[in-house]
This record gives sequence, C-alpha cells and structure tokens, in this order.
Amino acid sequence: MLPMSLPTLLAQDYPGRAEVFLVDDGSSDGTGELARALAERHGGLPLSVGSPGEPPQGWTGKLWAVRHGIGLARAREPEYLLLTDADIAHAPDSLRELVAAAEAGGFDLVSQMARLRVRSPWERLVVPAFVYFFAQLYPFRRIGRKGARTTAAAGGCVLLRADAAERARIPDAIRHAVIDDVALARAVRRSGGHLWLGLAERVDSVRPYPRLADLWRMVSRSAYAQLRHNPLLLVGTVAGLAVVYLAPPVCLVAGLVTGSTPAAAAGGLAWLVMAGTYLPMLRYYGQPLWLAPLLPVTAFLYLLMTVDSAVQHYRGRGAAWKGRTYARPDTAAEVAPERP
Repeated sequence: MLPMSLPTLLAQDYPGRAEVFLVDDGSSDGTGELARALAERHGGLPLSVGSPGEPPQGWTGKLWAVRHGIGLARAREPEYLLLTDADIAHAPDSLRELVAAAEAGGFDLVSQMARLRVRSPWERLVVPAFVYFFAQLYPFRRIGRKGARTTAAAGGCVLLRADAAERARIPDAIRHAVIDDVALARAVRRSGGHLWLGLAERVDSVRPYPRLADLWRMVSRSAYAQLRHNPLLLVGTVAGLAVVYLAPPVCLVAGLVTGSTPAAAAGGLAWLVMAGTYLPMLRYYGQPLWLAPLLPVTAFLYLLMTVDSAVQHYRGRGAAWKGRTYARPDTAAEVAPERP
C-alpha cells in the first residue's frame, strides 16, 4: 500500500512545520527500505522510519507501534499528532483542513472516516453498509456534542492535540484495545476532550477488499470485541438485525403468499423506509441507488459475520490481524491504572 499512500503524506501542503514518522512493526517485506526510497524519490516532508520491536504482553501490535511513533514525534514538541494508517491516502490539503477544523471548533480530536474502496461487486454490496451500520451505532452529530455519551473515532485518520493525548495517556491507557479508535476516543472524552467525527472528502482507503472472504475477515476480526465479548449483547444484536432488517422482506413475502394485505403492506412500507435511509450513503459512495433494496441481504451477511466472530473467539482464535491473535483482556486491564 505504501506507494499509494506514503507519497500523499509527504506531499502535504501545510503552512506550518510537519514531519512524517513511519513505524515499521516487524515487517518482513522491506517496508522500511521502500519507505525511504519513496521519500527520496518524491521529496516533500521529512520522513523518519522507526521500528519498536515485538509488542510486550498486554499490548496490541498497532497500539505498540502508535506508542513508538508518538514517542518519536514528541521529541519535536508538536501541537498536533496525526495518526493515520499505511493504507490511507490524503489529498494535498488534508492536514491543513484537519488542523483548521480543530482550531475553528476547539476540538481536541478530529477524525474522518476514510472513504473505503468500492469497485468489486462485493465491495459495492458490503462497504457502504459497513459505514451505514457504523453511523447507526455512533451517530456523528452526537459525538460532536460536549458531554455526549456517544463516543467514537475512525482509526485511519485521527488528528489529536498533543496535550490532549498526554492528558488521556494515549496510547498507554488503551494498550489492550482491539477496536483502538473507539477506545482512543473514549479515553480522550473521559479526560475532558471535545471530539468530532465525520465522513471524509479528502481521505481515502486504498486497500482493496475484492472478495467476500476479504470483507468477512475485516468485519469478523473485531465484531465480537465490539460487543465486549458479551453473549447477551450478541443475542441482542442478532435479534435487532433480524427484526429491523430481515423481518420487513419476510413479512412482505409472507403477506403476499398468505393473502394478508396488512402484513404485506407493513412489510413493504418498512422495507421502503429502510431503503430510503440507505440512499444518502449510496450517494456518498457514488453507487447505483438500486442497491438500496438489497440492504437486508447485506444485513444478513453482517449477522453471519458477527456470529462467526463470536465462534472464532470461543475457539480461542480471538481477534486475529496481521499474524497476531488477541484474546479478551481482563476487564480490570482495559484501562491502565493511573500513575502516581
């Protein structure tokens, strides 16, 4: 992904001082060498490449890498930290606009949900719904309200004030988190921070998910962790998906088969309303609007992915990503104890 993402960071048109720190987390494919070659070829912002070594017990790989990167950056005494993944490409004015939004709104954290790639048939069916369901769980407008309980961020693009990161003890306070972006946002909120989350216009994910298996792994690796490994929440989620997204088409078909006009009308109206709420997300992704009635099909796939995530957890495979598997952390260790 680096040839498509790193040059966009190096080319940031930013009026202040900025540097790029790339953390090579145990790669065996020449990541560090490629990054240095890209920096030499493209120029732009200064690049430093660091490697933290294997994460100690109790740390997820990404957060151990983030800790190392933040440590390198803090030596420069920055005002802001931009945490961004290696598969995220930025428009030339992305950093400038993120900082401007933070300054104008007085935000301690500004996060944009990168526009995911939508090219293959499976990506068209599944990806817009991924963001749609995320926005159902974490309504963006609520997140921006001070004191709101709804809290989230999108890990691919997080602009964070350095002093807010210090107050929230990022990333040490969330070192166990598999869903690190939501955990990060909660830690910042708990420390009194003001947050903003929205859809991106200048930030894109360049990672392809061409097959259903690729998308399945993306969702199932952390779906049960999102439910806090709680069987009751799993049952509630499955029931909710079934009632909200699967019942309307079933009700419509059953009504037509049995000749029950009220059942058919209720199912058809609910299906129509459901599809209507999905249209803005399809427009955002530039997809044909006829995909909206297929939302129940996608919801059924997400239901199966969520159940599979729980099955993998109870088989001892936990949240598997990038060659590492993370078991459920002890509840007491979710947040590191306060230092004296």
